[in-house]
Amino acid sequence: MEWAWLIPIYGFGAFGVIALMRENLPDRGRFLSVLAISAGFATFWFVLQDFLEHGVDQYHFTVEWFTAGRIDVALGIIVDPLTVIMLGLVTFVALAVQIYSLGYMAGDKRLPWYFGVHSLFAAAMLTLVLADNLLLLYFAWELVGLCSYFLIGHWYERRSAAEAAKKAFITTRIGDVGLLIGILLLVVNTGTFDTLEVLERVSHPAPGQELSNLLVTGSALLIFLGAMGKSAQFPLHVWLPDAMEGPTPVSALIHAATMVAAGVFLVARLFPLFEASGDALTAVALIGLITALVGASLALVSTDLKRILAYSTMSHLGFMMLALGAGGFTAAIFHLLTHGIAKASLFMAAGSVMHAMDGQTDIRRMGGLRRRMPLTAVAFTIGALALAGIPPLSAFWSKDEILIAVQKGLNPAYLIFFLLAIVLSALYMARATRLAFYGELSADAEHAHESPLVMVIPIAVLAGLSVVIGLLALPWGDTYDGIGSFLFLQEHGPHGFEVVAQWTVASIVLAGGGFAAGWWLYDRRRDLVDSIRIRFGALHRLVERKYYLDDAYQWAIDQVVLRASRGVAFFDRRAINDGGVDGAAASAMNAGRALRHHATGLFADYGVSMVLGVIGIGLFFWLRA
Repeated sequence: MEWAWLIPIYGFGAFGVIALMRENLPDRGRFLSVLAISAGFATFWFVLQDFLEHGVDQYHFTVEWFTAGRIDVALGIIVDPLTVIMLGLVTFVALAVQIYSLGYMAGDKRLPWYFGVHSLFAAAMLTLVLADNLLLLYFAWELVGLCSYFLIGHWYERRSAAEAAKKAFITTRIGDVGLLIGILLLVVNTGTFDTLEVLERVSHPAPGQELSNLLVTGSALLIFLGAMGKSAQFPLHVWLPDAMEGPTPVSALIHAATMVAAGVFLVARLFPLFEASGDALTAVALIGLITALVGASLALVSTDLKRILAYSTMSHLGFMMLALGAGGFTAAIFHLLTHGIAKASLFMAAGSVMHAMDGQTDIRRMGGLRRRMPLTAVAFTIGALALAGIPPLSAFWSKDEILIAVQKGLNPAYLIFFLLAIVLSALYMARATRLAFYGELSADAEHAHESPLVMVIPIAVLAGLSVVIGLLALPWGDTYDGIGSFLFLQEHGPHGFEVVAQWTVASIVLAGGGFAAGWWLYDRRRDLVDSIRIRFGALHRLVERKYYLDDAYQWAIDQVVLRASRGVAFFDRRAINDGGVDGAAASAMNAGRALRHHATGLFADYGVSMVLGVIGIGLFFWLRA
């Protein structure tokens, strides 16, 4: 287990070599990047085997790093069930995406840079997962954001891609300011960067070292602000759909295992901090629920296949935050795992469609694609059914865990709205699947074709895992009593597999009914869909305009930020520059001009000056006497 630190090192090394050598490397450096993440995935299995042999627990490996004043900062890793699951998810999805990219990105003019940054992106996320102190965690956190900026803006020649990259970077920076302040508050008041020591001080402080509830709640909420930005929680979600301007493999990696997963992981890693503040957990649950509903509604009206999947990610991230707010640590991370596998397959399938249809993403111009792309259609359908919560596919089991957590830990109102979100989730996945892949073959899809095997195989593997990985929820053998016996908080201990019959039935009925209703509406009753759209025109426009949040942010930027900036610039130019800097210089110049008139270069003038000076001195002493 102590060698787990090697897993991100491979990626950092690959980035360094590719960034320096680029086109001079064999095969433009592609296979070096794939080899690096393959080595990381292989190392993960050794770490997992050693972890299981030593027993499910929390292991901490550390070495001295540096000392700053009275604070000793160590460099180390934490290996626990949360770490192990995230290592497996990130390395596997990154490997699948890189193999897929061999086909999807073939011929790209900046291919070495793409694969190099891809390696750096995965390495940064893996460092974030392993980090045992808040300083290293923050460094990796910012590196994840920087890599997302590079990859979203990979095709920066397109203005839309360049703007999307800036939007993602700036929006997440807003949250990151909160994260930094929250970390500093904890470090100043605990005297350490060590994550486990900080959490111990929060949860079990020594007598006289208790932290105030205001400090704990404030730190937790500020840290959650950072998670809101990275995990696209309302209202900091606006960057997520625009990030679809990047290459589709980047979307798959961001949505399945890196960028957006970072926020959920952060709250899970620091869960005892949130648990110590009931108000912070309530905020997490409330924001998660709002995000789930807003994301689902936006997915229901979007006509862009990739953006539908992006809003789906937003909604499911809301599910995870809701679960964490309800105290369902296991449910949230289990759903992060099942969602990551299914969403990676869905994005890759969408990329396969774009590859076959010259970049087309409008589902209204698709239809009948299963006739031209049967493997992609089957994989997309499996992923859609899984995320809709249809048994026995993966997300059904994790949604059931969330449902039980919400029912036990929160007000019944949360449960009602969560059930509504389940229906909407099934509805928009049915809509996307039916319109894109089934029905009559559209004219635009006539020349579509199945993607090459290097793209299809990763999609098929991920889709296959979406069928079976949810079974981790069930007991297997004598030592494994379900996911709760492996993934749990140390303070709470393991718990066995649990089924609450009425909620399981409700989940199946709502998910199945929502998917069936969506299929029926978009297969047989398009007229009914149109009439509903007309009848609720104002509501439809509100959702279609994304609740006017983008417009509100743009207004705030134009009318508040830019105007304030112009005011600051005017003050800086006139008061600081012209008055303070140039003013001092101008005063010296004017004084020099005034004083230089006595230096005429004529002997007579100097003689007169000397005589007048002597007379003046004489008068001074005479009058004084």
